[in-house]
Parts: sequence; C-alpha cells; structure tokens
Amino acid sequence: MADGELNPAAPPCLHFFSALLAMEPTDSLMALARDCGKGSVSERVQRFIWGHCINKAASTIYPSSIKDRKFHAPYLKNFLKKLISEAERNCSTVLDEIYEQYAYYMTSLKDEIMAGEIKRVNKYISFLFPEECFELSICSKSRKLLIPLQCSLNMLEGDTGCSIWPSCLYLSECILSFPELFSNKSCFEVGSGVGLVGICLAHVKASEVVLSDGDMSTLANMKLNLELNHLSVETDVQKTTEDPKKVKCFHLPWESVAGEQLQSFKPDIILGADVIYDPICLPHLVRLLTTLLNQTKSYSEKVNGNCQGSSLGSTCVYSNFNGANQEDDNDGNGDGLNFSPSLRSIKGPLALMASVIRNVDTFNCFLALIDKASLTITDVTETLKPINLLPYMQSYNRSSIRLFLVSSK
Repeated sequence: MADGELNPAAPPCLHFFSALLAMEPTDSLMALARDCGKGSVSERVQRFIWGHCINKAASTIYPSSIKDRKFHAPYLKNFLKKLISEAERNCSTVLDEIYEQYAYYMTSLKDEIMAGEIKRVNKYISFLFPEECFELSICSKSRKLLIPLQCSLNMLEGDTGCSIWPSCLYLSECILSFPELFSNKSCFEVGSGVGLVGICLAHVKASEVVLSDGDMSTLANMKLNLELNHLSVETDVQKTTEDPKKVKCFHLPWESVAGEQLQSFKPDIILGADVIYDPICLPHLVRLLTTLLNQTKSYSEKVNGNCQGSSLGSTCVYSNFNGANQEDDNDGNGDGLNFSPSLRSIKGPLALMASVIRNVDTFNCFLALIDKASLTITDVTETLKPINLLPYMQSYNRSSIRLFLVSSK
C-alpha cells in the first residue's frame, strides 16, 4: 500500500465500502466518508472512494463475488452529488474523476426513465465478524461473509416481500452468532421474503432448509437469490436430500394451507421475521405454527453428542467469544450467552420469531391467539443477543427488534 493511502481492509474504510455495497442511505454514506477522513471528505478520502470503491468494485476485499459488480446509477449519482457539494463547501479539492463521473450521469441518464424502468437492484450484505469471533466454525480467515441479494427499491410500494426488513437482518445475525443452535437441525421459515435467513441457515450447515412464501413473485425472486449465492433450489418438498447446498422452496399461502400439506415437514426450528403485522393474517399464522410445532419430532428426538433436541439451555448452544465465565457473562453486549432457567427446559420443536412491534393492538391479538392455541411465548431478546455483524449499517435499528420463542405447552 502506497504511503498516504487509506487501508480498505480496516474500519472505517471497510465500513464505508460495506455500506456502499448495501446501498445504505446516502446521508449514512457521507457520515462514514467523514469518519474515513477524520471529519472531512479530503482528497485522500476521495481517492479511496474513487479508486477502491467506485472505479475498482472488484477490489481485493471481495475479489470473486463482485467482479461484475455495477452500482445502481441513480444511487451513485445522488451520493456523488452530496460528496462534491460537501467538498466544495469546505473548500476541498474535488478529484477530476469524480467530477467527470457525476457529469456523465447528469448528461447521459434521465431520472424519470431510470426510476420507471428499474424496480429491483442488487444489494450486497456484508456480515463482518470481529476478531474475537475467529473461533467460530463459520468464520472464514477474512472474517467476512458477503451475501448478494436482488431486492426491491421501495419496500412501501407493493413489493414488500422483496425488501430487506430489519427483523430479517436480526434473525440472520442470530443464526451466524449461534451456529450450533441451527447446525444439523431441520429448519423451516415462514414468510421467507428475499431468502436471507435461508442463505444463512445453509451457511451454518442446517441439515434441512425449507423456505416458504405466499406470494409467487416473492418466491421467484427468492429462488434467484439462492442461485446468486451458489445454492441449488429444490421445489419438490417431498424429496429427501442430504445436499447442504440444496434449499427447498415452495408456495405457502397461510390462509389456504391444509394440515395434510404440512405432514411431511417435521422441523426442529421454525423461523419467522416480521410476520406479525396483519391482524387478518394472524389466525392463519398461528394455525400454521401450531401445526408445525405439534408435528412428530425429527432431529429433536435424537441425541447428537451431548446435546439433545433444540434445547436453548444446552451447553452446545453457548457461545462465549471473550473467554469469560459463562455464568457471569450477561452484560448485554452480545459477547456471551446466559440463558434463563425457563429456557433451559425447552426441547424442540420450537419457533424463533423476530419482529418490530409497530402496533401494540396487533401484537396483543397475536398473544391472545397464541394462548388460545395452547402455545407458550417467551421474550428472549435479552438472553439471545447476537453479535453486531453489521456495524456499518446505520439505517438498521437493532434496538427496535424483539425476539420471541414459541413452543407447545
């Protein structure tokens, strides 16, 4: 690395590039750019942004995964506009290359055409493992996991199933933080959306990954994302497969699914991210959960080493990355895990539901239906805290998300 160049493999430069690939809001990008320059977007920072992040997207950080990467032009145009404006306002030099790229967008691209024709884009979600997590079996030497996803540009315009929701990110962090909980387990996700949770389950080597969604366009987009991540798709859900790279996907409208359609599924863990949102759908969701939770247990009846079932109190689930005593490490920083006594007695199958409670009445309706179905629900947000693997994602408010465990009484 030449003298005076920023180190792209270390924060805050790594965080900036990760945020750019994830298409974080441009205000967040600008804040990270300032961090790179210790408060300003200096010429040095601009050279890093142009040379490493824009001009050579196939960089040394992610060489094989993004060699054909092309940034979404309207997004990059908006960022360059803010970058130039701030540099000029602070009387800093602006690189000619940045001026030229912005001028190209101004003269060659029409906003109204781009906005009308491009509905979905590729985002790259970078899970960044801190150094103390190197002992995790899923953590590569680079301490990075890059997941490409095709998703909607606007989650509020009728394409919600193809958007990346906060609870989906949170559940993915849980899977990657506690791989022993999901490894060698049969996992079934309801409302799988873009497929991020399923990709993470495959990464930690779940014995079976079944993804489902009630919207056909969402399902098609999900299959594309699985293929982007080098996973094969199995649409015959009755077929038995031991291929860890194969993920089952099928159409599952909650309101019309019959019990016999679910008889072949005997999951150890059911997962759901941001599925508690529509009061009309909640009775169907609870009926689906009840059916899956009361199926004959599969892996959860078997003994694997010293771990039995999906007990969250099992010693195989503990992940203590800083070497502290597990009984004392309950300071809420996510570096260790100490389960409450009530969780130690739970055996699978179980459901993990991550959700932002946007409407209290809707959530209370869900609780009433859970109780009526003879299921139990426990808030495990404070006892199952994942590592912060997305430190660059300022738009992601982890504190707004609750994690619930649902099981049969």
